[in-house]
Amino acid sequence: MKPTLIDTHAHLQLQHFDEDRDAVIRRAVDVGVARIITIGTDVASSRMAIALAEKDESIFAAVGIHPTDCDNSADADFEEIHQLAQHPRVVAIGEIGLDYYWKNVPPEVQRKAFVRQLAMARELKKPVIIHNREAGEAILQTLREENIHELRGVFHCFSENMDFARHVLELGSYISFTGNLTYKKSTLPEVAALIPLDRIMLETDAPFMTPVPYRGKRNEPANVVHIAEKLGEIKKLPVAEIAMVTSENACRLFGLPQG
Repeated sequence: MKPTLIDTHAHLQLQHFDEDRDAVIRRAVDVGVARIITIGTDVASSRMAIALAEKDESIFAAVGIHPTDCDNSADADFEEIHQLAQHPRVVAIGEIGLDYYWKNVPPEVQRKAFVRQLAMARELKKPVIIHNREAGEAILQTLREENIHELRGVFHCFSENMDFARHVLELGSYISFTGNLTYKKSTLPEVAALIPLDRIMLETDAPFMTPVPYRGKRNEPANVVHIAEKLGEIKKLPVAEIAMVTSENACRLFGLPQG
C-alpha cells in the first residue's frame, strides 16, 4: 500500500507545466500524493492557482504577493489578494516574506508588502507560507517589530541552521523541507534530525528544487516521495510513518480534508 503524502508547496500554474499539467497531476496521484497546494506569487498566478483548485479536488491554492514580485504592486493588487483569499479552495496566504538574494526589490518595499499580508492573514484567520532567502534575521526582526510572537504558518523550503529553526519552532510555526534535503553537500539532514516530526511538512516547490535522483530536471509533485524517503532515512523511521505524520501536520495547519 502506497503511503499518502501531501505536497504542501508547488507552482503547478507556471508555464513549465503547460504541455503536460494533467499528466503531472496523475503521476502524483499514482504514487500516493493525495493533496497538492499550488502557490501564488502575484495576483495573476494566484488567480490561476484557484482555477486549478476549482478543477481538481486534490488541489488547493494559496494566494499572495512574493517579495520579488511586490515592487510594482498597487493597493488594488493587495485588495484583490484579500478578496481571492476568501475563496473556499484557498488555504493560506503565501508565499510572502523577504528575499535578499535577488536585488530587484528594495528591502523596505518587501517589508511593507510582508507586513501588509501578515495583517491580512490575521484578519482572515489564514495561515501564512513564509519565503525566506538570505533574509532570516530580517524576517524575525520584522515579526518582533510587529509584535508577532506566535505565527500560524510554515517556513517553506527551509535552508537555515538549527538556531534559526528553534526560533521558528518557538513561534509555533512549521518547517517544510524540499529537494534541498537530499543534496549531497547539504547540512539540512543534521537540522532535520533535531526537529520534532510533528512540526515538519514536505514539499517539492515544483518546478524548482528537484530532489536526488532527478536533480537537474524539472521537478514535479510526485517527487515528494523522494523527500519523504530521505527524511525517513534521517529519522530512522518507515516512509509510511513519515507520510502519515507530515500529512497530519499539513491537514492541521491548512485545514485540508483527511484521506
